[in-house]
Amino acid sequence: MTCRQWRWRVAATQRELDDVARIRWAVFGGELGLLPEQSALSRREVTCVDTLDTTVHVLVHAGDEPVATMRVALPNAEVAANLGAKVGLEMEQRVDLSGLLQPGRLFAEPSRFCVLPKWRRSEAVTWLQAGMYAESRRRGVTHWIASANLETDSPEDALLSWQVAAHRGWLSPHWRVAVTDPCRAPVRPRSPFYTPEERAQAAQGLLDGLRLPRAPSLFARTMGARFIAEPLYDTYFQWFTLPLVMALDEIPADSMARFHAMENDVSPTA
Repeated sequence: MTCRQWRWRVAATQRELDDVARIRWAVFGGELGLLPEQSALSRREVTCVDTLDTTVHVLVHAGDEPVATMRVALPNAEVAANLGAKVGLEMEQRVDLSGLLQPGRLFAEPSRFCVLPKWRRSEAVTWLQAGMYAESRRRGVTHWIASANLETDSPEDALLSWQVAAHRGWLSPHWRVAVTDPCRAPVRPRSPFYTPEERAQAAQGLLDGLRLPRAPSLFARTMGARFIAEPLYDTYFQWFTLPLVMALDEIPADSMARFHAMENDVSPTA
């Protein structure tokens, strides 16, 4: 699907923030069924992180239609104090970041990466990444730390995704983080990712050609993400995720070329 009026902006008005929440519900609630039933009353997905003055919401439009969004949470002193943590990012509640935090590094946490279904094969994804990059650079961010959705609540399938990522050379050669509070997944998973045939192939050590969920694959290929811990179970969405780090100075050259081309063609508004 094409559109000559692509643009991204930082959501600032009530209407724009409402568009952000609606897109998130459409993906996480309406499409994937990951949100509690009461969220359907408003058809919006909002958490306490969204209202912090250190949280940025990137919103992509195709013409007049809002089609994609993501948020970037920067360090927050109040949250850090309340958590007894160092920087005040949600990931600090799940993994030990002490080995990553050094002078000269500013970490931010991207999350809620959402593109409406009919726009996923369009330029919306690249515009969202371009906005995420440009706004992070503007705020002095050097690294992103995040956790990519593995599309399953099956421990077996989540671990297999980790093994596939390792087989592709996508584990960080520099960093590992320790899980601070591991959570147990359901005894009977409801959302497998791999087929029995794929699991049997993996059991023979044949990992070539095995699929990897969309989010970790996308971030590894286009943003240079590298994975830093085995899968975590997300109790909010009730799916496994894969922790990762992305260095802004190590984004692949072809992605940077696309970002610069977009920047030269359209100036984002804020």
